[in-house]
Amino acid sequence: MINTSKILKSLRTGCLLAGTALAASPADDAKVVAALDTEFQAAVKANDAATIDRIVADDFVLVTGRGHTFDKVGQLEEARQKQTVYEHQEEEEGTQKVRVWGDTAVVTALLWIKGVRDGKPIDYRLWFSDTYIRTSAGWRYVFGQASLPLPKPEPK
Repeated sequence: MINTSKILKSLRTGCLLAGTALAASPADDAKVVAALDTEFQAAVKANDAATIDRIVADDFVLVTGRGHTFDKVGQLEEARQKQTVYEHQEEEEGTQKVRVWGDTAVVTALLWIKGVRDGKPIDYRLWFSDTYIRTSAGWRYVFGQASLPLPKPEPK
């Protein structure tokens, strides 16, 4: 007589092991998300709507330190219209930290923004947190929160 429960248990164990072997480690996920967030910042700097569109989820929301919200459509429109011409739009070296919890990752970093927005010069730093989720199509940026611009450092 065939023991169906043992066969099913063996199949479940095999599937779990196969899934574990295929899954990336949290450290590997952190590297992928770190690179993706850096790519996103570069796309914003270049007003590269195609790359922004690929990285940002359709239901994306960004909340600024003043409580304003932006969605994917607004992000893409700003890039296409080149409302901001960036000289800098990079994370400060050594400030990026990625934390991974299963299919969710949060990137925090200090961002330097410098350029011209709507004809006016801008130059400030802010802290941000970008949240990514793993989807069937890969990691997608779903939620961002940015601090108010930080005070300028005192001259030394």
